[in-house]
Amino acid sequence: MNTPSPKIESQNIHVLCVGHASYDLIFSVPHHPEADEKIFAESLMSCGGGPAANAAVTVARLGYNAAFAGYLGNDPYGQIHFEELQRENVSTDLIVRGASPTPLSAILIKPDGKRALVNYKGARAPLPADSIDFSDVTPKVILFDGHEPALSEPLCAWAKSRNIPAVLDAGSLHKGTDALMFSVDFLVCSEKFARQWLDDDDPAQALNRLAERSPAVVITLGENGLIWKKGVESGNLPAFPVKAVDTTGAGDAFHGAFAAALASGQNWQDILHYASAAGALCCTKEGARPGIPDRETVELFLKNQKQSPSY
Repeated sequence: MNTPSPKIESQNIHVLCVGHASYDLIFSVPHHPEADEKIFAESLMSCGGGPAANAAVTVARLGYNAAFAGYLGNDPYGQIHFEELQRENVSTDLIVRGASPTPLSAILIKPDGKRALVNYKGARAPLPADSIDFSDVTPKVILFDGHEPALSEPLCAWAKSRNIPAVLDAGSLHKGTDALMFSVDFLVCSEKFARQWLDDDDPAQALNRLAERSPAVVITLGENGLIWKKGVESGNLPAFPVKAVDTTGAGDAFHGAFAAALASGQNWQDILHYASAAGALCCTKEGARPGIPDRETVELFLKNQKQSPSY
């Protein structure tokens, strides 16, 4: 790294998002290519991305104070993303800049909204535990995506010692999510993660098994909604009906809205509805970052949904 350890001044942060930031190149394609097939994109969009970075933008657009902690390179992609986060009113004081390239994602979007994604991180090692000074930060909630394990594990333990709720965005099973999954207060995972962890395609069984070791578990099931277990209570929530244009970033928006609603003191059912609305709305536009809704859009959407008998 060629940048000193960043330090943030004490401020009123609702959600601190720790983990991965990338830059996304989003191609609209008629179909996902087969082996040795050459296809032509119908459009190209570019913007910042990454689970924790997108979650931080979600928190900010929903009207809460957000900070992102992670890495961006000193290359053009890193600078563009850094400035984009600042325009979104996300605190960038906890971002480490360095000579390693900014992670880059190429995303192929089909007309039905289904995606394929290739991410390149280069040879950059995860940030060491002492690369960011969190001593002056006291957020209401911390959201981890597992992609900076050396930073996240001690920070999660610190949060637990101060009764700061910790949320894990577990999109897939890897070293970082495996290390944090039973240390956080809220394990919010994808169907893919549940299948990988259980080694079986049975979300209900995965939920019960995970809940034996986690105080609160949510498994998101895409268009099939979600299932959850919190203490002795459990339930499910259907997905809100929307016309999906691009599912990229829906999980990131869900997790950011979940953490924001938790930080604002909403009750459990309202947290789930709020996060589900943000995730659904994100699917209605092309690109993860452009699809992230603001507070007014989410609140109006929920108001309209409450008039439906299925709410």
